[in-house]
Amino acid sequence: MNAFHLAVAVATLAIAMTGAAQAQDANAVHVVTYVEVKPPAKNEAATLLKGLRETSRKDEGNQGTEVVESISRPGQFVILSAWKDQKALDAHMAAAATKDARDKLNAVRNSPADDRIHGGLSLAAAQSAKRGFYVVTHVDVPPPRKDECVEMLKKLADDSRKDDGNLRYDVVQQSNRPNHFTVIEVWKNRKAFDAHAMTEHVRAFRDKLTPMSGALYDERLYRVLN
Repeated sequence: MNAFHLAVAVATLAIAMTGAAQAQDANAVHVVTYVEVKPPAKNEAATLLKGLRETSRKDEGNQGTEVVESISRPGQFVILSAWKDQKALDAHMAAAATKDARDKLNAVRNSPADDRIHGGLSLAAAQSAKRGFYVVTHVDVPPPRKDECVEMLKKLADDSRKDDGNLRYDVVQQSNRPNHFTVIEVWKNRKAFDAHAMTEHVRAFRDKLTPMSGALYDERLYRVLN
């Protein structure tokens, strides 16, 4: 095989592998879980969530689990996890370690854990974000505007990934309510996020979204739970 045919073969294999990966990712399940505990119990909850994060990462089919805590509201956390498929998520939820941690969190809760199950809408490879500045935003529109919002969110994600200091920008779509979305952002620091928020593409998105939005733009700021 000469160099030209070898290059073609490698390129063909790369395309095939990319297609296979995309097909596999189509089955991935993305879970955003909001946890709110009594403020005096925040340290206890943090310890439980760290343990849950570590056991989750070892579960079969786990594609990543992070826990972040609110910058402004003591006792508010979010678990961000991805699973190979629904079967892997179901096995994780049924595991003894998961049940034990969630039972203990429930004992100090302000409200029940709120699990939002999603499919991927606009995802990209993320950079390392062990100390990143996290933003989690819930977006929803009336069902007739869903498709329009999908295109707007995809464009926003594409543009935002080019902004200085962006480490991750993902959009996922809620499985049982496809007109509801979660935007997961990670920035190098608060300064990078503030600069992003003032860009023309963010302002244009908000200008279009506000008249069609089904609720207030729910944007919350977090830090990694260390």
